[in-house]
Amino acid sequence: MRVRVFYHDKCFDGASSAALFARFYRERVRSDVEFTFSGLLHRAGALFDEKQFDGDENAIVDFKYSSSPNITWWFDHHESAFLSPADAAHFEQDQGNRKFYDPAFKSCTSFIAMIAEQRFGFDRRPVAELVHWTDIVDGAMYDDARAAVEMKEPAMKITMAIEAAREPDFVRNLIPLLAYEPLSKILEAPVVTSILPPLLARHQASIDVLRQRTEEKDGTVYFDITDHDLEGYNKFIPYYLHPESIYSVGLSKSSFRVKVSVGSNPWSQREPSVNLAKVCERYGGGGHARVGAISFDVTKDGEARKAAREIVDELRSSVREP
Repeated sequence: MRVRVFYHDKCFDGASSAALFARFYRERVRSDVEFTFSGLLHRAGALFDEKQFDGDENAIVDFKYSSSPNITWWFDHHESAFLSPADAAHFEQDQGNRKFYDPAFKSCTSFIAMIAEQRFGFDRRPVAELVHWTDIVDGAMYDDARAAVEMKEPAMKITMAIEAAREPDFVRNLIPLLAYEPLSKILEAPVVTSILPPLLARHQASIDVLRQRTEEKDGTVYFDITDHDLEGYNKFIPYYLHPESIYSVGLSKSSFRVKVSVGSNPWSQREPSVNLAKVCERYGGGGHARVGAISFDVTKDGEARKAAREIVDELRSSVREP
């Protein structure tokens, strides 16, 4: 029996969701199973290659919905979970009791833990640490920006490694450890120790770059680092550098996309008033009310920059309004 698990790649919650799903499946569905893990990234164009839905069962966790009949399990918590109204309708009509959605959860990992416990009798106590930290990381529930950026906790260093590692098999090799090992022990695993020092140095360098590039006006930080290889930068650095800000809009670039990241400051003294998922949806992206992103084709720098400037203007206008 082979189960293929598709997860939100370059994401602590995505990797943890895959890990928790695999443990739950092995313990409560069937034990004679082989898992194959495949990362998914938001990009311009088609998000899924349905030829890859080749497992005896196929699961998607922490990522958008697919109406393919080959997808047998789905868990997500993003406000922008459906690519189309037809996908939303397909989900609503599904009677299989294997597809679940609730945007109220801070992390998809905690959502899977709840469903697995309540509907399938899964014992979530052994994964309590993982659930706790995915809620903190994905829900931006740190005490302050310093805790998010200085990364003293094992979960923060693992998050940085997941977001910034270049090795194609790194996250896939990490997922089985996340399912069964304490985070402090994972931090000592060779798969992590072999890449951590250069990533920590890169993180420090990214702080310096963003200190030079960020511009804060009317409560909104804007920056463009498409000329630097820094797509996996820590998204809380803008608030670390500009603690009075409410929003941030940043442009970054990788080998396959130009990304517009839109976020709100979790520690702002002013409550954000704009639903960022809805803003990003207008440009083909999505996310949560407080954080979202848009992916453009790697050749569409001009379109991405135009969208970013329009969003910056909209957010700054919302702050200026009485």
